[in-house]
Amino acid sequence: MVTNVRLKLGKKIKGLRRKRGYTQDKLAEITGIDYKYIQKIEGKTPPAVRIDTIEKLAKGLRFPIWKLLQFED
Repeated sequence: MVTNVRLKLGKKIKGLRRKRGYTQDKLAEITGIDYKYIQKIEGKTPPAVRIDTIEKLAKGLRFPIWKLLQFED
């Protein structure tokens, strides 16, 4: 279940990143998050992500944090 939430978050971040036309490097530059960590978040076995990191990603993607954390079942 936890991994499922992590996968959904990673998929959503990846989709928004692509929609904005950002590479992982560009998103890393905008947010100050290492691009390798962004790769892990978007990967097949994503780590637990701290809320402050999620906030940085939401701001960098110009997307409300509450919508970033809203998942469809």
